[in-house]
Amino acid sequence: MNFLSDPALLWLLGGTLGLLVFASVIGWVLAQRASSDAAKITVANLNARTKAWWGMVAVFAGALALGPMGATLLFALTSFMALREFITLTPTKPGDHRTLFWVFFIITPLHYYFLATQWYGMFAILIPVYAFLLVPVRTAMAGDCERFLERTAKIQWGMMICVYCISHAPAILLLLEIPGFEGQNAKLLFWFVAIVEMSDVMQYVWGKTCGKHKIAPTVSPGKTWEGFLGGGLTTVALGAALWWATPFSPLQAAGMAAIVVLMGFAGGLVMSAIKRDRGVKDWGGAIAGHGGILDRMDSLCFAAPVFFHVVRYTFDA
Repeated sequence: MNFLSDPALLWLLGGTLGLLVFASVIGWVLAQRASSDAAKITVANLNARTKAWWGMVAVFAGALALGPMGATLLFALTSFMALREFITLTPTKPGDHRTLFWVFFIITPLHYYFLATQWYGMFAILIPVYAFLLVPVRTAMAGDCERFLERTAKIQWGMMICVYCISHAPAILLLLEIPGFEGQNAKLLFWFVAIVEMSDVMQYVWGKTCGKHKIAPTVSPGKTWEGFLGGGLTTVALGAALWWATPFSPLQAAGMAAIVVLMGFAGGLVMSAIKRDRGVKDWGGAIAGHGGILDRMDSLCFAAPVFFHVVRYTFDA
């Protein structure tokens, strides 16, 4: 399935491009009117974010147009880069290097191979069972016991978040067989990614415009109840409005969107707590205006596996 063979996908892409054009025009107008230095900095950041979104949408659309393998390769590369950011901010010791070689160059490619070949059983258990046990064994063989549990947990956590959780996004495309929706999973993946990202954007907008009551000020000062509720409800309404791109009814689409919003918020909060623990604001600088790969994927990390398994349990054949 690609954009050229499904008019609904073209409508989804067209709507996304329309939003980007609108955001670009608003950014240009704000840039012309900004007078103070603070306003100029804020608008410059906004425009940098919008430009980055143009690039991210183009890459995602291109990957979907190439079919399931294109999407799988895109998310595999995303996992690799996200894992690199995670390990960089949670330093390891020389005794961990051989373990990390296994994680980066054997376990991660093997996991995505099982996804690409649609071997659900191995996709589901390779990392949480076999890799989970292999990592401490390989690290112990290096003979360095200092802070062993902490070092091992960092690597295991990195695998779970950056590889296992993220890979459930392309699994929507490859591992779901929904009666009456055969060959249309690309639309469902597009819908899911759109809801994840729009939730982040809407919570940011609502938080900036009317946010007053902070949810967890020591973890993520920018997250407010007004932003969460306003942005969440807006996103749920959007998800329901786009039900035609899914196998869900409007009410089911709203419920699924609510799950995505809730889990995405949880992911952002947890990943922010890790950044605060490491004393940094962003995971990296790979995406202008957004920070690192994980800064853009933190919500998806938590939302993807839950959404995938809820859909698989509820709608899969």
